[in-house]
Amino acid sequence: MRLPSVDGALEARTRLSSVVLETPFQLLERWSQRLKAAIYIKREDLQQVRSFKIRGAYNKIVKLTDAERKQGIVCASAGNHAQGFAFSCRDLKIKGTVFMPLPTPQQKIEQVRMFGGDFVEVRLVGDTYDDSQKAARKFQKERQSHFIHPFDDLDVIEGQATLALEILDQAQQALDYLFVPVGGGGLVSGVLTIFKERSPNTKIIGVEPTGAPSMSKSLENNKITPLKRIDKFVDGAAVKKVGQLSFEVCRTHLDDCVVVEEGRVCQEILDLYNKEGIVAEPAGALALSALDQYAKAVEGKQVGVLICGGNNDIIRTPEIKERALLFAQLKHYFIIRFPQRAGALKEFVNTILGPQDDITFFEYSKKTNRVNAPAVVGIRLKSASDFEPLVARMKEADFYGEYLNDKPDLYQFLV
Repeated sequence: MRLPSVDGALEARTRLSSVVLETPFQLLERWSQRLKAAIYIKREDLQQVRSFKIRGAYNKIVKLTDAERKQGIVCASAGNHAQGFAFSCRDLKIKGTVFMPLPTPQQKIEQVRMFGGDFVEVRLVGDTYDDSQKAARKFQKERQSHFIHPFDDLDVIEGQATLALEILDQAQQALDYLFVPVGGGGLVSGVLTIFKERSPNTKIIGVEPTGAPSMSKSLENNKITPLKRIDKFVDGAAVKKVGQLSFEVCRTHLDDCVVVEEGRVCQEILDLYNKEGIVAEPAGALALSALDQYAKAVEGKQVGVLICGGNNDIIRTPEIKERALLFAQLKHYFIIRFPQRAGALKEFVNTILGPQDDITFFEYSKKTNRVNAPAVVGIRLKSASDFEPLVARMKEADFYGEYLNDKPDLYQFLV
């Protein structure tokens, strides 16, 4: 098995020079002050397809022979690889078919169609990337077309590695740490290929969402370990099984691989937008969300963080805000037992809720021939420390029924 190389990345940079933008590597003041370090972000959200994925897709597709191009090409993607694929198809005038999971944000689907134009057909299949990949592979065999893998491909990885070459050119001082989001592992293995040869003292930290720790599990078991189920929220990094090539590179060179709660990622999405005016998708905010875990280690250091994409659908904002509040322990759902008498709700509001607590969800149906009737109530707190006193007041007044945040089978119907 030939692994990606610096020479391959240098050749890819030449091929991509007229297509890929050299994105900024800029100081992020908010995090720099917070951690007392120099925190720089690589802005791949500013690519023309708003993610780094164009680097790998184009590098792979432009190398195809005329015969391979005539047979057409196919890919599977949760969104960003599909956009790079679609851009490449239209630019190189190759017919392509894109398989995407059904839950893919509509914004990403529309972007794929826009970038691909008449050269690309989109097919929505399955619940996850892995489902779409199976359908794409079947289609590829039937049509004898060429499959463009989003991460487990030498040319794709070497295309992604051009990002690391740019960082080395742009960084004013040698980096002590570089935080990289991990899905299938194509990006991080490309970064490792460059840095372990040209900046070996830089520690490369991979970052995964808690709901899809496929690389962490594989490294822990010292073999590729497919996950049975994943949380698809961080769609750009929600992969059940990492690539063989990327696993081999990470097993040898990756310094650490950490996981981050999806709710923490949501808070970083909101902070980036509200404080820096940066639109980041969940995978784009993933690596930055892990800095808290390395706060002491990076103090006084030079640190790079990859913002890998900015394809975030605005209609997801309510869910992002909800997840952020839940992670911060400021939003709580309960089953409340209301006495079926006039004035019960008024009593609850006036004597149970704190002066700054707010009811954000309320669903109640009166039951005949019962003393009490349940209501599902969502409450937003001003401070996480207000939670225990609130529960104590509920129990003392016999309103408390059940806490729902830690009961996923019930809670999934609310969030």
